Amino acid sequence: MESIEVATMPQTDLLLNLVEKYDAPLYVYDTDIMKQQYESLTSAFSSVNMKVKYACKALTNLNILQFFKRMGSGLDTVSINELQIGLKAGFAAEDIIFTPNGVSIEEITEAASYGVHINIDNISILEQFGNTFGDTYPVCIRINPHIYAGGNHYISTGHIDSKFGISIYQMRHVERIVKKTGLVVNGLHMHTGSEILDAGVFLRGAEILFQNTSYFPDLKFIDFGSGFKVAYKPNDIFTNIEELGQELSERFNEFCKEYGRDLELWFEPGKFLVSEAGVFLAKVNVIKQTTATVFAGVDSGLNHLIRPMLYDSYHRIENISNPEGRDRIYTVSGYICETDTFAWDRKITEIKEGDILAFFNAGAYGFEMSSNYNSRFRPAEVMLVEGKDYLIRRRETLDDLLRNQVMIEW
Repeated sequence: MESIEVATMPQTDLLLNLVEKYDAPLYVYDTDIMKQQYESLTSAFSSVNMKVKYACKALTNLNILQFFKRMGSGLDTVSINELQIGLKAGFAAEDIIFTPNGVSIEEITEAASYGVHINIDNISILEQFGNTFGDTYPVCIRINPHIYAGGNHYISTGHIDSKFGISIYQMRHVERIVKKTGLVVNGLHMHTGSEILDAGVFLRGAEILFQNTSYFPDLKFIDFGSGFKVAYKPNDIFTNIEELGQELSERFNEFCKEYGRDLELWFEPGKFLVSEAGVFLAKVNVIKQTTATVFAGVDSGLNHLIRPMLYDSYHRIENISNPEGRDRIYTVSGYICETDTFAWDRKITEIKEGDILAFFNAGAYGFEMSSNYNSRFRPAEVMLVEGKDYLIRRRETLDDLLRNQVMIEW
């Protein structure tokens, strides 16, 4: 792991101009940063046959998907809807992997009808899929390596109590199902969570996957998921991609010789590619001083950016309307009829009503997890391409809230 300053987003004047043009609240995504992240990953693994499958659950806007397709990425999807959106964005079926959790065999069968890679993470579905398809449709198997990635327990997915993946201690059971049904297993998959701090975690997981390849002689790829940590605040720690690339590539090439042929190494980055590329802009509605604190209440809330409330996650907040002002201590809260606090006792330059606050690292799981709670509209989205701004989602209206409601006759 290393410590750095967080990625630089567009200049203050540009962000203020975008609010003037598109109003607030507003999500802004900078494709220059996405490109920088993508190229750092591909460069770090240039010595192996590595494929990137963008985890679109982080940000599914069609324009973002098409941008990564132009970069050469494939797609990681977790629902039939994401899969269909990916196809609509122009991805070929063979470049998409479908990795759901807790879905029915009917949804997985529907996904198979499109010809995408199917990744199965439980024994019940594996057996049902094998009984239906036999050796006619190769599958990938998601293994739970029982590794705790560290960091926030909400986003660690490879530990022993996780609902994700088939336990490494059930491989003999998996082997029996594969033999009985004739299934062809063409990939092994692992994802330990979103707070990987060093190469050692990946290497431990790699050894676990390598040790279990003896059950599967027809492998074409090994998928290490993702979980690369990005910096959320100044001097924050992050995954050293160069170090990981060097150490894992060396071990992967050794393994391929042991296995007897070259395999593809897959990653499914989501947050790593888009988190630092996104900024969320909100306007201050009110300054409210109580006996204990000073609240800066904004025209947003958990309906637009739920991560601080759901995961206790940190987002750097700056007053871009007064960047040179003196520092004061604020609690930044929303306008939802819940405790929708973005930050407690945060040092921010002096705020007045009407100022614009920028929430950084908002590209991943920001708009994607937004809702219409309190019948509030979801915000607009803007994409920056080589400095030029493009509206890629209109702000919602009352018609959007009412579109699917059906009035009965009383």
